[in-house]
Amino acid sequence: MAYSSTGKLPDEHASKLGHLSVIQSQWVQSLIEDFEDNQSRETDYDMSLWHDFDVGQLEKLKYIWAVDGSFVSVKTNPTTGKEVAFIKTALISVDKKNLEKIDKKNPHPLLLQDIMAGSALFHATVLPLKNVKTSLGSNYDAIRHIIYDSMRVDEDGQYFQTLKWLSYKKWEDSKGCSPKFDCPHCSNEIPGLPYDSSKGECPHCHKEVLLTDMIGFHLDMEEDSASEKIVSSYMLLMEHLMLFTIVRLMWHHTDKSVFSDTLFIKDGPLTLRSQYAKFVPLIRDFIEYTKRVQRPIHIIGQEKSGVFHDHLTVLSKYVSPKQLGETPTVAVLTHEYVRKEVYRTGDLANPYGSRTNWGEKVYVKLEPDTSLVLNIPTGKYNENPQFPKQDDLVGLERIMATLPDLISRRHEGALFPVELANGVASMSSYPSAKILQRFIESK
Repeated sequence: MAYSSTGKLPDEHASKLGHLSVIQSQWVQSLIEDFEDNQSRETDYDMSLWHDFDVGQLEKLKYIWAVDGSFVSVKTNPTTGKEVAFIKTALISVDKKNLEKIDKKNPHPLLLQDIMAGSALFHATVLPLKNVKTSLGSNYDAIRHIIYDSMRVDEDGQYFQTLKWLSYKKWEDSKGCSPKFDCPHCSNEIPGLPYDSSKGECPHCHKEVLLTDMIGFHLDMEEDSASEKIVSSYMLLMEHLMLFTIVRLMWHHTDKSVFSDTLFIKDGPLTLRSQYAKFVPLIRDFIEYTKRVQRPIHIIGQEKSGVFHDHLTVLSKYVSPKQLGETPTVAVLTHEYVRKEVYRTGDLANPYGSRTNWGEKVYVKLEPDTSLVLNIPTGKYNENPQFPKQDDLVGLERIMATLPDLISRRHEGALFPVELANGVASMSSYPSAKILQRFIESK
């Protein structure tokens, strides 16, 4: 690996000729020849999972909600070395009647304004990451309490109520405690906070703990600093809490039909990793409960990059529709298919997605130039390598019936509600990172 430069001295260029003796191997020579061969060859991709999906007679969903988030880290000049992160998540409601008036390729700004008027909510906060001290305590305690206050205060505490709703499984009649977690003070395990508690006491060190400590942000922090990992984790969790706030409100709405007539869209996979994965079984339990009481939820996550997106990009040219007007096709990826065809690994120690995923991977091709990587829940997890099948996906039929109306032709594989949510949540243009940096330096 070559030495890099900060500008004072030149870069070191890595040697590109030091290992050429390896090409004396006939296997390497054959590899190079085949790699440079531009002639197309028959593929050996497994196409058996692809099936036509006629949406002509299926009922479309009436209401659309989409969530997205972004963050930006801001550093001051090197002499102070201060670093903070601004985080913004946005939730929008899209009126399908207004959406039908929009030119998906060149949307009129005034029509976009009509759609966005009064339909967007956003949550924003700021977390200190490095060299920022307060008179109230350390960087560690500052982040803990800022997270608690941000969730508890915004929108009159609705997001905090959703955190409780998930943590204590309030859709059921049970009065159980929260998931167990490690104490932020002494690191001993706390068996969970009592039902509906916002705060509690560690049974080991007897110090105060917060419900937001149960999430586990403190495990990604040091006493005086924190990495960007905690920022992206907070953004991801707030996307979940904002989306499930609407889920919760509609679930308890007097008109029971509204819940199952709504499509909930999350930008990105339906996944929570590491210590945050403790919410995955809770969400799965809720989705399974909706199936039992016959009030199905229609929720998807869309992956716009990554290994599944790259894999679909290769496959999509081989599957229908190849012309406008042809029937859409769907491929529900089994756990075995993901392991063999996407990740190309041997047997895994743990079944694919068993701890982290609350949605299963689905490839969808709606038009010749519109292919999507979706995540759709199934409820309870099944370790069977041949799981899931189409019938296991909650609400697949009505989701598929609704998607053609949401296609945006400004980008490949884009959904219009996700584009709108991204526009509200994005911090790349407003406020700009430079403005935020000047604001921090002035304070």
